[in-house]
Amino acid sequence: MTPACVLPPAVGGIAVVLDPSRIGDNSCVIRPSRRVFVQLGVAGLLSACAAGPARRDAGILPLLARRWREVTLGSGYDPAAEPYRGWLARLGATAARHRDAMAPSERSLWPGLPFPSLAATPRRLLTLAQAYALPGTGLTGDHATAAAVAAGIGHFIQQVYAPGADPDGNWWNWQIGAPRALLEATLLTGLTGLTGLTGPNGSPGSELCAAVDHFVPESVFYGYDGTSTGANRVDLCTVMLLRGIVGANPAKAALAVSALSPVFPYVTEGDGLYEDGSFIQHTTVPYQGTYGQSLLSGLATLFAVLRGTPWEVGGLASRHVRDAVERSFAPFVHDGSCMDLVSGRAVGREPYGDHLRGRAIAATILLLGEGASGDERRRWQSMVKGWVRRDDYQNHPFDPASHARLASVLDDPAIPAAPEPMGHRLLPMSARAVHRRPGWCAALSMASHRVGHYEHGNGENLRGWHTGSGMLYWWAAGHADHYSEGFWPAVDPYRLPGTTVSAKRLPDGAGGAWGDTCPPGRWVGGATDGTYATVGQHLNGLESTMEAFKSWFFLDEAVVCLGAGITSADGVPVETIVDNRRTGGLLTKGDGWTHVEGHGGYVHPGSVQTLQAGDFTTIWFDHGVDPGGASYAYALLPGASRADTEARADLGWVEVLGNTARQQGVHVPSLRMTMVNFWNAGAVAGLSASAPCAVLVRENGDGTATITVSDPRDDLDELTLSWDRPLAARPGRHVFGRPGPGSSQITVRFA
Repeated sequence: MTPACVLPPAVGGIAVVLDPSRIGDNSCVIRPSRRVFVQLGVAGLLSACAAGPARRDAGILPLLARRWREVTLGSGYDPAAEPYRGWLARLGATAARHRDAMAPSERSLWPGLPFPSLAATPRRLLTLAQAYALPGTGLTGDHATAAAVAAGIGHFIQQVYAPGADPDGNWWNWQIGAPRALLEATLLTGLTGLTGLTGPNGSPGSELCAAVDHFVPESVFYGYDGTSTGANRVDLCTVMLLRGIVGANPAKAALAVSALSPVFPYVTEGDGLYEDGSFIQHTTVPYQGTYGQSLLSGLATLFAVLRGTPWEVGGLASRHVRDAVERSFAPFVHDGSCMDLVSGRAVGREPYGDHLRGRAIAATILLLGEGASGDERRRWQSMVKGWVRRDDYQNHPFDPASHARLASVLDDPAIPAAPEPMGHRLLPMSARAVHRRPGWCAALSMASHRVGHYEHGNGENLRGWHTGSGMLYWWAAGHADHYSEGFWPAVDPYRLPGTTVSAKRLPDGAGGAWGDTCPPGRWVGGATDGTYATVGQHLNGLESTMEAFKSWFFLDEAVVCLGAGITSADGVPVETIVDNRRTGGLLTKGDGWTHVEGHGGYVHPGSVQTLQAGDFTTIWFDHGVDPGGASYAYALLPGASRADTEARADLGWVEVLGNTARQQGVHVPSLRMTMVNFWNAGAVAGLSASAPCAVLVRENGDGTATITVSDPRDDLDELTLSWDRPLAARPGRHVFGRPGPGSSQITVRFA
């Protein structure tokens, strides 16, 4: 797309290039298409699904069953070679123990797993089926193992998962978890209507299909709402496809594919993929790391299984999914680990969970790449190879399919390992930002009127209250596991790095469950030119009267952090946590600076409090009890040495232009760059705005300047900027310039 307005150089003036070429990307300079939602009908997304199920060839179902085995169990590897040989042998030994210990009763299928056991018992049956279907387990094709699977499924259906039974507890177990495991176990052992094989009580496939039809009726696809959205919708469609295969019912398979159609269009609210790269689940929670990975994995599997059949998913539907790899997922994978700020309540689920999620995303991308174009596939392979090579964590769960895909890339000398990319990604629809510079990476988590402070549910993440209060994650060389093992169980939940919080005590699970914790603040977002960024958050504390205006300016070697208008009436202190590093490294304090050995430095004009206790080093500003307009300013210097930090304490390298509840801004002379968050209309250092907005101005040195502007509140029709520079102008589609002798006006219209 050509620039909307190019203002050429004038004598004694500066030309301004306003470049909307990133429209639709999180890095857009001007967003004239803000209110446009491209709505695509089912026919446009899945033209292959237009034909009715009556025309589907039931003979395709055996092909789908074979494809399912190949995709999920893997192929093309030598089961006699390590590490496959050892893993397969251990799987077989485990399955043999489970088979021999099976003791059906009214209370359980295995002692120690009392009914309903909707998760553990189906998973154990699936383990037996995998040992039956995989080579090298010692149980490959073993009749007794297949019979045990058939008997176990029949018993579980009779005692727990019976047609007509009332589901109790978590809906997911009844509609996704249990039926998928049971259907997959049936498919892998061949106990389906496709083969005619039966167990001791007849066909377990028939019994199971009747049960699935009861708990997962076709009505779950009648609307795209409730629990049938996003990743959950993909999981439900997967269950329905397996139901069609196991029951030799092409109509069910066709329904499974057609019901995917609402997943593919970009959404503007609620669950799904957004054009700026965001992925939301549970209405308000950024979730690329868990639900998003599940969605991507589910779709990659379905695409591979259905490829070359009348149900193949192609066109714009698959294009949106492939675009999500680099737009939605890759920005949040750093050196092989998936950042916690897009993992919701799963952050403290297990040690090194961020690395485990990152590896799962990597393997999924390779599977999806099998159906991508050559250039796209090679780019993804290079990216994944770089992630895996830089990932120091080695204790990843093993499955032969994923390992074979990863090994094929790692062992191919023709595939280069891509380095970490540089640049800034801002995702305003999920209030997230990621900044990458040589040697370090930072990520920011915020809450807004559309994004919750945090999510808790099922007893998880009960103290994640303040993760949306401006939590600033950062990684420097040698610290890829900083938020991995031991961080979340041990960190003080009232002192998360980067946040401004009231010390008011909160109960576990404060706020609504499942992400129902959105504050009223609408000004959350910012502007980026793809390299640098100005980001802001109008923060309202969770179950608190605390309010603050927070800004972050992301530069080459620093993140400059400003806060103003900090008020509270909670009757307790308010603090801004400069950092809370998991380290006991040497802490050095100087005049206006603090340094943590092996990690980095902090420059702060005011005094800070510090504490080293246990495994943590905490640095913070104490704003006192019930502040009435407190402020702070500091710069984070990731990876900086003590000498570099002390030298940076001379703030000549950055000028704070304003730090109030009306405007916050900085000027960086070396970059000839000015960055301002206008919380209200006003003027700062020769730059004024007619309405709240974020502005980044960079003078290019060739008589031109680039102005990046955004409307974080998402409610402007028009914005006028005044700049104390003479401009030459010509009209553009959405941008209009008005030259002046000493200053000029630029008007941006949002279509």
